[in-house]
Amino acid sequence: MPVSELLRLGTARPIIRWGTSVLHTPARPVTDFGDTLQELLADMFATNTAADGAGLAAQQIGIDLAVFIYDCSDETGQQRTGVVCNPVVDLPEASHRRLIDFGEGCLSLPGAYTDLARPEYATCRGRDQFGDSIELTAGGTLGRCFQHETDHINGIVFGDRLSTRKRKQLHRDHEMVSDRYGTEWPAT
Repeated sequence: MPVSELLRLGTARPIIRWGTSVLHTPARPVTDFGDTLQELLADMFATNTAADGAGLAAQQIGIDLAVFIYDCSDETGQQRTGVVCNPVVDLPEASHRRLIDFGEGCLSLPGAYTDLARPEYATCRGRDQFGDSIELTAGGTLGRCFQHETDHINGIVFGDRLSTRKRKQLHRDHEMVSDRYGTEWPAT
């Protein structure tokens, strides 16, 4: 169904935390683009909205499917919203790659942020909610979202890309505010 319908129909679900096995295991490819997927996508949009997120992978609500949603701005400031199933991210070649150090967080470790260098732009290929091939290129928050959410699909949390010291500090920062994020957050 169209994104406008997906945004209207879902129910927020609890977001699971780092350390849960589904977040650290590569997801299964999406092969069925029927009603069950559409209901999942609607719930993912509702969950992302309730959590005030930029994007959300299915694994973050405990579903091991290779799909993420996004609802954030690109490098021009334009708000973009959509779905990518079975994502593959292509990054600029090293000679053309410009890294941007920017504060990053994860809804599965809420309330904790730290700088992480990622390429300024990313191209994400996959399928939309109907199963049609898509290819999207973006910078800004959206380009970072493509990289972050595709990492989730591959069983990687952004803490895996940090030094041990920065990862430990990130966990301490989360612990300081964890009482704000109960086990049912943001569904409650």
